[in-house]
Amino acid sequence: MFDFKQYMKNQQKRVNDKLASLFVPPQKSRVLSAMQYSLMAGGKRIRPILCISAASAVNQNNIDVLPIACAIECIHTYSLIHDDLPSMDNDDLRRGNPTCHNAFDEATAILAGDALLTLAFEILSNEDLSTHEPQTRLNIIRIISNAAGPYGMIEGQMRDIASETKRLNEKELEQLHLLKTGALIKASVIAGAVLAKATDKQQQQLSVFAQNIGLAFQVIDDVLNVKGNPKRLGKAVGTDSDLQKNTYPGLLGAERAEEKARQLVKNAIESLQDFDYRAEPLRAIANYIVRRDH
Repeated sequence: MFDFKQYMKNQQKRVNDKLASLFVPPQKSRVLSAMQYSLMAGGKRIRPILCISAASAVNQNNIDVLPIACAIECIHTYSLIHDDLPSMDNDDLRRGNPTCHNAFDEATAILAGDALLTLAFEILSNEDLSTHEPQTRLNIIRIISNAAGPYGMIEGQMRDIASETKRLNEKELEQLHLLKTGALIKASVIAGAVLAKATDKQQQQLSVFAQNIGLAFQVIDDVLNVKGNPKRLGKAVGTDSDLQKNTYPGLLGAERAEEKARQLVKNAIESLQDFDYRAEPLRAIANYIVRRDH
């Protein structure tokens, strides 16, 4: 039997230890302190663990994807810092702690987010990955930068802000979240697979998997914003309604939204039918996404 809780605990420790090493030795710098504050504040580490799990599903050899996984987490954390800003969602809590702009100040939070994004690409270009072919490393940098930039997450954020004054239909909402949330989740999976030398067919199957779980993740996030426990979530609930955001519960109702998430996860798991037991962590993460309470 696959022990999902133990697996997640082990991988979270690996990721957290690697992230912590980015700030050793400690330096007296306000922006570095803000970066470390947000990056090490906890979190599920779903994206880096997806990267690790995808590599393992493709290649039984011990492929060290930890630098790529940590670079992706730096990008994700930067996006959270900026998403919480007063000019964006104006949130007070993140991962159970005061948001970066509240713990420090708005200018420092902006710079900390900028610095984490930049740090991600420093990690991707450092010597930890020097044993891999240059073309493979370039492909991974392209995959991640495309997902994080104006053709991925940034465009999704922009659409999210622009749509606050209008009602989106289901297709428009899906496209928004495939960019805002799904793009970086998909990049996490594909980057790990590429480093592990996945075939074109494997990449295609994993792309279907990642697209489905990326959308399911956002659907459940929307549901939890309606009926989740703030203490478990580590942030306030009901904020989407306050900001007049387009959400799946708002469009479909909470029950139909949850059913949609279950169907997306079913589709994701079916896409892995050609993978063996090494893909069990990916299957377990997919099921966790739809069952989680935070």
